[in-house]
Amino acid sequence: MGYIQQGTSAFRKSNLALFAAGFNTFAILYSTQPLMQEFTREFHVSPTMASLPLSVTTISLAVSMLLFSSLSEVWGRKSVMFISMLAASVLSILTAFSTTFESLLLLRVIQGFALGGLPSIAMAYLGEEMEPTSLGVAMGLYISGNSLGGVFGRIMSGVLTDQFNWHLAMGVIGFISLIASLIFLVNLPKSQHFHPRPMEIGKLCASMVDHLKDPGLLILYSIGFLILGSNVALFNYIGYVLTAPPYSLSQTLVGWIFIVFLVGMFSSVWMAKMAQTFGRKKALTLSMLITLAGVLLTLDTHLGVKIAGLPIVSFGFFGSHSIVSSWVGRRALRNKAQASSLYLFFYYAGSSIGGTAAGVFWSSYGWIGVVSMITAFLLIALALVSRLAKATSVAQHLHAE
Repeated sequence: MGYIQQGTSAFRKSNLALFAAGFNTFAILYSTQPLMQEFTREFHVSPTMASLPLSVTTISLAVSMLLFSSLSEVWGRKSVMFISMLAASVLSILTAFSTTFESLLLLRVIQGFALGGLPSIAMAYLGEEMEPTSLGVAMGLYISGNSLGGVFGRIMSGVLTDQFNWHLAMGVIGFISLIASLIFLVNLPKSQHFHPRPMEIGKLCASMVDHLKDPGLLILYSIGFLILGSNVALFNYIGYVLTAPPYSLSQTLVGWIFIVFLVGMFSSVWMAKMAQTFGRKKALTLSMLITLAGVLLTLDTHLGVKIAGLPIVSFGFFGSHSIVSSWVGRRALRNKAQASSLYLFFYYAGSSIGGTAAGVFWSSYGWIGVVSMITAFLLIALALVSRLAKATSVAQHLHAE
């Protein structure tokens, strides 16, 4: 059977399905991010503790992806992804009934584990089924679904919490995610290039170690850690800045701030095309410089300038993620689901560690402390890009031999 190409019905249906999958996953995952101030108020916890409903979910997600990606090598891609989406949607509805901070954290840990069945497998599905020249655009479209889901989950939870309460917000998001799960089930074409393998734990572990021995993949994983850690750190704590004097914005307005993530729907596809035209290294460097410029703008005390920095950050971040994630798919020659899951393990570990560590900088140094941490993350990521180019050229030379 042939690969899925741009312009075909299969390309449109697979992208609709994976767009819905990304929407489901990230609406659920990030629905608690604009509610940190609400958790601080209702449960009497610090800003750093209030970041945990997001951080524990992302670290649980990161760990579970390593398991689910290996299971998908045995059970297949579509079935594991659908079960993951369905379970996460039901758990989102159950989260609405949390009455203590501890019960909220417990449900979010389980929810993160359930969500792990989708992201790495979706990337592996694309890597296996898409015609190589169509992969970058398909990955960009999938990530744009992630972007829209993340925007929807954040805005919906912020607005419904302001008008009603966060419990209702969680329930509504869970119900809408159930609908997205059905869209996925109906539209995703069956795998044509997936070949199941027996459950051989030793071989699966060995192949995972092989990925970690690849210097190029290890650098890509580290970049993923740094770029998401930076993004989550910024958006976790900008709400505290904007709801406090002299800005004193409402929870609804802070929720709507996340609409800037829609920029990612454009930049993830646009930067993927830029990478095809000018090369991945140049496009990735440009994306991260754009991110850094946006971060530095948020230091300005003028509200308009501070908020103007946010869509610039989003543009650069989603562009970077699009390039790095597709680069992993191209570089991994075997066991692509594992390679993708390792990338996303580091990526979401960055979210958990960066998002919570920034709380320490916020408590000690205020917003300038958060921005300083993010700047350090991005400068390290930029330095790694040049190392990545060298690792890639060495690998290409070895393959040529």
